[in-house]
Amino acid sequence: MKVLLIYPYFLDQRIHAEDVSVVPIGLYYIGALLKQNGYDVEILNWHNFNKNSFEIRKVFKEKSPDVIGFSIVNANRWGAIEIAKIAKKTLNNVKIVFGGIGATFLWEHLLRNFKQIDYIVLGEGEYTFLNLIQYIDRKEEERISSNKGIAFIRDGKLFKTGSSDFIENIDNLPMPAKYFIFQHLISSRGCPSNCAFCGSPKFWGRRVRFHSPEYFVEQLELLNKKGVSFFYVSDDTFTMREDRVIEICKNIIERDLKINWFAISRVNLVNDEMLYWMRKAGCIQISYGIESGSEKIRHVLNKNIKTDDIKRAFSLTVKYGILPRAYFIYGSPGETEETIDETITLIKEIKPLNSIFYILDIFPGTALYEDFQSRNKTGDDIWLKKIEDIMYFETDSSLSKEKILSYGNKLRTEFYKSLPENASSINLVDKSDLYKYHADFLSRLAMTFSHGDYANIKEIPDKEKIAETLFFKALSYFPDHRAFLGLGIIKQKNREYMESITILEEARKHYPESEHIATCLGISYMNIGKFEDALKCFQAFPDSQTALSYSEACYRALGDNETVKSKE
Repeated sequence: MKVLLIYPYFLDQRIHAEDVSVVPIGLYYIGALLKQNGYDVEILNWHNFNKNSFEIRKVFKEKSPDVIGFSIVNANRWGAIEIAKIAKKTLNNVKIVFGGIGATFLWEHLLRNFKQIDYIVLGEGEYTFLNLIQYIDRKEEERISSNKGIAFIRDGKLFKTGSSDFIENIDNLPMPAKYFIFQHLISSRGCPSNCAFCGSPKFWGRRVRFHSPEYFVEQLELLNKKGVSFFYVSDDTFTMREDRVIEICKNIIERDLKINWFAISRVNLVNDEMLYWMRKAGCIQISYGIESGSEKIRHVLNKNIKTDDIKRAFSLTVKYGILPRAYFIYGSPGETEETIDETITLIKEIKPLNSIFYILDIFPGTALYEDFQSRNKTGDDIWLKKIEDIMYFETDSSLSKEKILSYGNKLRTEFYKSLPENASSINLVDKSDLYKYHADFLSRLAMTFSHGDYANIKEIPDKEKIAETLFFKALSYFPDHRAFLGLGIIKQKNREYMESITILEEARKHYPESEHIATCLGISYMNIGKFEDALKCFQAFPDSQTALSYSEACYRALGDNETVKSKE
């Protein structure tokens, strides 16, 4: 029996595709459980499949699945519906199953309006989906009503078989890394918080269940052996239990995993000891949901955090050489110029090194959605419109699109303008065993200004100067490869070739095997006419096409055309 699990495309194009490009980890758990039970399973990431019906039909004909499961968040439901229609026209007797948070909260609406959907898996779906597949495989669909967590239509009537039980010990699930390769993974499920804009409280019941540290780190190690060295830990709050976090970090260190990773936390759930071990284990960024600098707005959103905790968390995080990223929401109930100014004031106080600004959306399964339905006396049929979501400001006469756009522009502009000060005020803890990590943090941040995300943002002043200062500061802690190279490139770009050569010659003492250092050094020598010295740099890498092309340029400059011909 062939099963396809598909993460479908979205209606709207994204400026930053990474916001929607990642297959939900739950799909990998379902796939692993099916594989463990002998089913032929393939996961397709179709977030960018371009809505090409010919290509979709071609894939279905080639793979000929018996069942297609779709992972639905609210914004990609139309993609799933369109793909399901094509599947039903292309494949005889294929079964279509929707699941995920979007399908769970709109199950009745979806089944009533879209006849191509055969079943909807509600809530936590691994065993529910497996049982469903087994019934279909055995041609016992009449028994599906005994399987908890399923909704379907039979003889024109809606059926919901009740809520599935939560998996009490999630370590009992097969490890997805045994079967698949991915970067986003979890060490826990659920969140105890009750934010008004989030569907997690209703989906998970505000319960948190944890993988053991051994399970989680073993999964990291399996993926690392498959070539993955960078991870996103997607727990709602990774730092829920200090002892567990520290045990995970020590386990990563003991296994000598050369990895870097991002995590998500709450501002009231970090401390010095935890951050120390997280940095030692490779954590390089923690994201915090701040939402607003206005306590009034945070209260409306039921974001129960204190301003003092926000300030403390950002100060502590950067102190250990971990980049603190702030999530902000604007366009909330009661949003005004004054509350936006409060957010800007907070930004200037906490000095985030990365910030994400979102307009407040209303999604099914959230307290905001229930309030929206109450205020507008409406059901779920609004989702028959071809929309991904509902912006809160569209439901509030005191707000307008023009206001919201101006708020967002003001927040981003003020954040970008604050970055030079934020970067220059970095104060790192004086622990000698962290010096290497401090250098890595500073050089990584510097590269963001010189070559990365910030390099092309005009609102950020003095980007190259910021980068140069951070590179030098990094080298004051440790002879970091990235810092040497970044400085060498900046000096070379500014035609300060002797300074570039001095920096890169020092770098070669520490990294004699680095082709990047040698190439950059050779180019600087070429620019001052020292072609023989440049040749020595390039000849150290005889198998490199880049080095070979520069070597030939040097031979020509030296008038040695015979050597050039012999190498052609």
